[in-house]
Amino acid sequence: MVVLVPAYEPDERLVALVRALRCAAPDVPVVVVDDGSGPAHAAVVAAAGRAGADVVTHGANRGKGAALRTGVAHVLRAYPGQDVVCADCDGQHLVRDVLTVARRVADGDAAVVLGARRFAGDDVPARSRWGNAATRVAFRLGTGRALQDTQTGLRGYPATVLPWLLDVPGDRFEYELSVLLRAVEERRAVVEVPIATVYLDQNSSSHFRPVVDSVRVYAPLLRFVASSLVGFVVDVLGLLVLTALTGSLLAAAVGARLASAAVNFGLNRRWVFRRRTRGPLLREAVAYALLAGTLLLAGYGSLVALTHLGMPLLAAKVVTDLVLFLVGYRVQRTAVFRQATRTTTDRAAARPHDPATGTVSAREPGAVAAHDPSPSGSMTG
Repeated sequence: MVVLVPAYEPDERLVALVRALRCAAPDVPVVVVDDGSGPAHAAVVAAAGRAGADVVTHGANRGKGAALRTGVAHVLRAYPGQDVVCADCDGQHLVRDVLTVARRVADGDAAVVLGARRFAGDDVPARSRWGNAATRVAFRLGTGRALQDTQTGLRGYPATVLPWLLDVPGDRFEYELSVLLRAVEERRAVVEVPIATVYLDQNSSSHFRPVVDSVRVYAPLLRFVASSLVGFVVDVLGLLVLTALTGSLLAAAVGARLASAAVNFGLNRRWVFRRRTRGPLLREAVAYALLAGTLLLAGYGSLVALTHLGMPLLAAKVVTDLVLFLVGYRVQRTAVFRQATRTTTDRAAARPHDPATGTVSAREPGAVAAHDPSPSGSMTG
């Protein structure tokens, strides 16, 4: 097992974490990825190295997601076959909880193990409590999967899924949510183990920017909303234009709906559900058309049923469209625009080769190993 700690502008809490981990589990390597913290924090990073950490450095800040991928790539190269537990550098993950997650990973029946906080008590900052609650609700609505803590930084991954982590997009805080979305989409097992909820100084050391980074976290759903709005505008404008040109409301309605569906399909395929590898265009187009037809019939049936039960038409329309919006998002993400399967050979071909040895390098571009002790090869916890 290897503990991976991404660090941006860390303080002495990083050094304390490394020392505590090395003391509690001497055989467990600790990899610290310095994400371009700069000269002002070089002394802290160096102290972490002296405390026993294997330090890998980004020349400039690239974001937490990029730092995690760099760390995973380094583990694949320097510590092959080892599981990974990721922990934050700000002292909010207790060593005993890190080792608890490690033991759960060692059970081998999950692709992702989350250290889940409970967010109870007056010491939890309001932005953290409400931010996690909002993400938890959005995640369940978008995936149908209930998780207690979707934003935890304490996560464990078995060695077998590490190459898969390199394929997950996102360079900043959105990366960790993308991992969960992709895991649920691919039906990989995700389990949670309870950990302590620790916030120091009202989480003042966090680099999470509430507005900018929240937009990144919710980006997939926000893109879907934007695509749906564009489709709606095209539908309305098309209806008006075609009615004026043809004089036929039926022809205008059908033509406008076909035009808006084509625009929505193209946006969803290229922009909303962005994939490194896509499925065949014809298959996705047919699946999209079948889904659109099914949702149209379901919407009509829902309106008839709800109004028959006494619900006002406007309320029935709002409820129906909201449910079908969420269903459409989930089906398009998991079935219509699902990522094409990549083989191990494909992944290897996508990674740079080491010209000196002719072997595939797992190191992320731009990462420099500053302190690279020999791997112990042993596992603890």
